[in-house]
Parts: sequence; C-alpha cells; structure tokens
Amino acid sequence: MKIVCEKDKILKALNSVIRAVASKTTMPILEGILIQTNDNNVKFTSYDLEIGIEYIMDAEVFEQGNTVVNAIMFSEIIRKLPDTQINITLNEQNLLVIECEGSLYKLATMNPLEFPELPKINIENSINLEQNILKDMIRKTIFAVSIEENRPIFTGCLFQIINKQLNVVAVDGFRLAWNKVTLKDSANEFSAVIPGKTLNEVNKILLDSFDNVTIGISKNQALFEMENCKIVTRLLDGEFLNYKSVVPSNWETRIRINKNSLQNCFERISLISSSTIEKEKKYPVKIAIDIGKITISCTNQTGDAKEELYVSTEGKNLEAGFNPKYFLDALKVIEDEEVFVDFCSNISPCVIRPTDSEEYAYMVLPIRLKD
Repeated sequence: MKIVCEKDKILKALNSVIRAVASKTTMPILEGILIQTNDNNVKFTSYDLEIGIEYIMDAEVFEQGNTVVNAIMFSEIIRKLPDTQINITLNEQNLLVIECEGSLYKLATMNPLEFPELPKINIENSINLEQNILKDMIRKTIFAVSIEENRPIFTGCLFQIINKQLNVVAVDGFRLAWNKVTLKDSANEFSAVIPGKTLNEVNKILLDSFDNVTIGISKNQALFEMENCKIVTRLLDGEFLNYKSVVPSNWETRIRINKNSLQNCFERISLISSSTIEKEKKYPVKIAIDIGKITISCTNQTGDAKEELYVSTEGKNLEAGFNPKYFLDALKVIEDEEVFVDFCSNISPCVIRPTDSEEYAYMVLPIRLKD
C-alpha cells in the first residue's frame, strides 16, 4: 500500500472515524482503524461493536493494500505533522511508514482480516434531511437523554415519523425534550430509539450546512449516510414513553417571558442552589407566580437569593419548586426571543414552549418544597 494525500484531508477523515474507536476493550483490533485502498480513494473504518463509522477520502493511490493501525497513535502523529503532503506506505515488514518533509515514523500494524465487519443493514424505512436541521434537532433534545443504565430505552432518543412529521424525543424520568419538523418528502411511518452516545458522535460529524443526510432504519440497526461518511449503530430495544400523553396540552397558569431574562435569572440563582458547602446536595429553586410578576428564590446553608421579574401572566397564582439545571438545559438551546411557561399545578410538570411556533416543547417535573 502506498498513498499520498494532504494533511487536512486525512485529518478530517480521522477526526470522524476516531469517534467509534473502542477505548476499553479486550480486543486490541478494536483500538485500531482499518485502512483500505480502492482505486483513487482510501476508506477508513472504526467499530466498537456498538457504533461503526466509515469515511472515504480521495487520495493518490500508487499501490493498493489494507491494514489496521492503532487509532490514537496514528491520528496524533498525523495531527502534529506539518500542513503539507503526507506519504503513507505499508512496507515489507508490515510497518506503516509515515513521511512528511523531514518527519519519518514507522508504526506496527494488525491483521486487517481480524477486523470485524460492520453490520449489513437491510433498510426498511429512510428519510432525507438537511444536515443543519438534524444537527439542531439533536442539540435540542440530547441533553434530556437518561444516563441511568437501569432503564436502557431512555438512554436514547426516539425518532418517530407520523404524518410526514419527524419527532425526536428524549426523556430521563425528570424532564422531557420534544422537537419536531415537517419533512419535505413523504415517508413511511416508523419508530426507532437511537442510543444517545451515537447521536452525540453523529452531531459532531454533521455539518452546519444544507447538504443532505439520509437516515436508514432496519429492524435493529440505524444508518446515517452523508457524502463521504457512513455511521452504523444498533437500535435500543424496549417500549418508549408515550410522550404525547404525558405532555400537558392545557394549563391553569401561564407566564410569557423573555427567554434570556429567565435564563440569566436561573444562572444567578444556580450559584446558590448548587451549594459550595455540600457538594453532592442540590437545592430546589422556588418559583412564585403572582399577577404580572414571578419571584424565583432559593435558600440553603450557603445563603439565600431572590430574583423578581415583571412578566405577562394568565391564570391562577402558584408556587412550585424545580431543579434549576433542568430549566437551564432547556433554556440554553432555545433560540426564540420569548417563551411560554405553562403550569397545571404545583405538583404537575411545567412545559416550556415557544410563543410563535410548535416546533418544540420541554417538560420539567417539579420538586416538592419543604414547608
């Protein structure tokens, strides 16, 4: 094998596939990247048995071949080389020789025949989306994915097509994030739960562009396909929450508020809520709603804090307690200038919605306040 390519091209490829390299494994081959040549391109593959990534890069290929090289060592060497052409050769001793200007490195390789094949996916349903749209949908929901392994189904996001609408939903038992978009093309209805770990990596690879990404779904696998890159992942088994039935559609109390004002207020209050004395203990923030005003407060051993905001209110007066982190996580991804915050009671979840669209909703469960 002998190839010549520009550093920026190979680095872009490596930055994509490195995300599926196994970090803790008893199989050293999974710590490697499979390199395969084909005419005038090179395919890089990584696979940790849960998520697999392929990236095809144009290059000058003078001799065909394939090999597996340790991913971390290879990518770090490439990263630190000068910004110019790089020559990569597999020599007769099966060492991968990397040459660039005055630099020369030789790396041990592994048998490419031992590298596991990525799953073959028999796609049953697929949709096309602009990459920037999918990137935004993941960003606006992924933070609500559960990190508790005792309920595996909630460690992923639900992707559901209903009536040409893509719904992406994440829930962790304390809050729910729901983002939706109407598709340009018709699509079969389906539901699939994609691991949050995979979506985090997909989101890092997606471009903020109008280029398309295709999502293909089979019985137990999902495929994300872009121009040069393919990402394969298993689906999570189990029954997801019936999210439409748990998000309240009615309210007893509603406030309309500037999103940035509310976010800044919660960020200041969080300084008290996250106690510096008791590191592991989090204190709830109390929201008190009166006519034309809300008061947000918190008291603990560190001190106490109170913020007042004059806002538009409708309905009954109300007091409820919340984890400020859950409010902040939702507010940080909202781009609208104003939002509604709807309450049914002080023991029911509140819902944060945009004032002029129905593209998303965030639901947060309250915390019981001590008398």
